[in-house]
Amino acid sequence: MDKSMVDTLLDTVNVEERACPGGMKLGVITLDAPKSLHALSLDMIRAIDGALLRWAGDEAIACVVLQSSTDKAFCAGGDVRSLRAAVVEQPGVVPNPLALAFFEEEYRLDHRIHTYAKPLLVWGGGIVMGGGLGLLAGASHRVVTESTRIAMPEITIGLFPDVGGSWFLGRMPGRSGLFLGLTGAPMNAADALFAGLGDYFLQQEERAMVLEALTLAQWQATPQANHQQLDRLLRGFSAPASLLPVSEVRTNFDAIAALTQAPTLPEVVAAIAAYDGDVAWLQKAAHSLAKGAPTSAALVWAMRERTRHLSLAQVFQLELIVAVQCCAHPDFAEGVRALLIDKDNAPHWLPASLEAISATYLDDYFAAPWTQHPLADLH
Repeated sequence: MDKSMVDTLLDTVNVEERACPGGMKLGVITLDAPKSLHALSLDMIRAIDGALLRWAGDEAIACVVLQSSTDKAFCAGGDVRSLRAAVVEQPGVVPNPLALAFFEEEYRLDHRIHTYAKPLLVWGGGIVMGGGLGLLAGASHRVVTESTRIAMPEITIGLFPDVGGSWFLGRMPGRSGLFLGLTGAPMNAADALFAGLGDYFLQQEERAMVLEALTLAQWQATPQANHQQLDRLLRGFSAPASLLPVSEVRTNFDAIAALTQAPTLPEVVAAIAAYDGDVAWLQKAAHSLAKGAPTSAALVWAMRERTRHLSLAQVFQLELIVAVQCCAHPDFAEGVRALLIDKDNAPHWLPASLEAISATYLDDYFAAPWTQHPLADLH
């Protein structure tokens, strides 16, 4: 790696190229912000995307790995504290400049991962939330481990499951994606495999050995051959199925179907809130929905309806509109305050109930605050 590349690296993102046999290389991106559980800042997003863009055109790069420097978390989401600070500093500005830059570049990165031609391995051990799931979901080879804890808990901070959530939640079995979006319920490795968010179950302690094996692999000149090579290698490291945790989503699949079968959002929310069974995972999910932002629940439902027949690029384009509008409405700043700033866990949502949300109010979230869409070039 030349010195100019080293000079541009962030303390929070390490980018390296490892020499492999035959002159090929392995590209490795390591998130390294352990205090924030590797939460994504705009600078981190730019560093990751810059490396992927550069390597896409480098014939020597056979395979890319995206991981974090710790076992505790891959990525706990976006840096919502900084986003909130920017929103509070410029109230009423739509779109907020930092919010627009952050979400536009984050979604552009996520879209690049979904459409990347070369094999891209994301090691999803530990906590994978929000923006972290945006990095994992679109990768060609997604590893989950015994420590994986996935969630899209945006309802707790007045946002909605973005970063392509409208795409992958809608493709989960049955109505499980709707349930997970509404409740922010956590998923383990078995859930990820069942829901289509993971491809391989490996033990967390094997990560260094896997990277070593990737460095020693005989990579080829074509991406297709390298996809197959990576698949074979990861399957060779597969952990025994006996080590998989019980999948909550799969175990409670029928219950989820029953709780979400009603044709309207108020009926579904009422059914989940009325859950009186003895499954702790469902109890916690019902509690999270009851405490969450009503407008976020409405957005989960609306996005599910509006994105049903959209392409991946169109999903990201719509999510960008809704994301910057969320930052212009009161719930986001209030939700982050209650959860992360003051930590009183007592948010005052506006509107305070589903019944108080008018169709006109919700339509505001889908109004594009620009004439030319910033992601118009995605396809």
